[in-house]
Amino acid sequence: MKAIIPVAGVGTRLRPHTFSNPKVLLNVAGKPIIGHIMDKLIEAGVDEAIVIVGYLGNMVEDWLRKNYSIKLTFVDQPERLGLGHAIWMCKSHVPEEEPLFIILGDTIFDVDLGPVLKSQFSTLGVKEVADPRRFGVAVTGGGKILRLVEKPDTPVSNLAIVGLYFIRHSGQLFSSIDHLIDNRILTKGEYQLTDALQHMIEHGEKFTTFPVQGWYDCGKPETLLSTNEILLKNHTTTKTYPGCIINDPVFIAENAIIENTIVGPNATIGENSVISNAIIKDSIVGSDARVTHIMLNQSIVGNNATVSGNPNEINIGDFSEIRLG
Repeated sequence: MKAIIPVAGVGTRLRPHTFSNPKVLLNVAGKPIIGHIMDKLIEAGVDEAIVIVGYLGNMVEDWLRKNYSIKLTFVDQPERLGLGHAIWMCKSHVPEEEPLFIILGDTIFDVDLGPVLKSQFSTLGVKEVADPRRFGVAVTGGGKILRLVEKPDTPVSNLAIVGLYFIRHSGQLFSSIDHLIDNRILTKGEYQLTDALQHMIEHGEKFTTFPVQGWYDCGKPETLLSTNEILLKNHTTTKTYPGCIINDPVFIAENAIIENTIVGPNATIGENSVISNAIIKDSIVGSDARVTHIMLNQSIVGNNATVSGNPNEINIGDFSEIRLG
């Protein structure tokens, strides 16, 4: 089974961290976002990942090749023309007769994919949301999807499409994207995957839905921190540190140095970081960071950053240095 993972986005809402790191390599509960995704795919039996890269794509490729042994294919998307266009660029890597799984690269999910990948019909992951105007939505009836609408101005359904797509007939998907591109059919200025799926429905492809309750957004600092909190419940560190207080759940990298510090709850400490005389809770500290004589809460500290001083809430990117006195 092949999976396509689009990760070409710039991640503007997570700046300054994404100035020097692609969004999918940001640490959440001790692992980059894309690492959580890859683990779920491999667990479900996916044996090849086609990764669509763009901004800082070489960093994504290097990390994945270093940490995973499954077959990896990288497709560069130099021009952002929409998710439909991104998927279309993978056409030559997917045989027409093969089913296909697509997962967006900025969302961590908690769902058993085993039954999904064995479905006899194409099926989309959905979740009920309060404000469907921010999402593509599915209108359902009679046990199937009747219509898909991309970010409707007037709500027509509260079932948001959450970025998990199992396509039983991949050849039909690519033919539908061909139709969009050949006829220059754009929605909100882009070739939308939702429009291609709707074209498939109109030409006889049956789509069903499957519920996704565990759907964790990593697109903004506040949602990155809330996702970190949720995931730490299953990834907490058990190691003890002399002279320190560890309030579970936390993740502390094995080679991090922790001295005279209170860590947690809901804190992630990255590799090779040095934390001393500090209190850190509900925060993410990146790799090779230095944090001393400070209390951090609801904060994100980038890789190679240095923070010291008085208690504050901060959000600083990689290679920064801040002294608060």
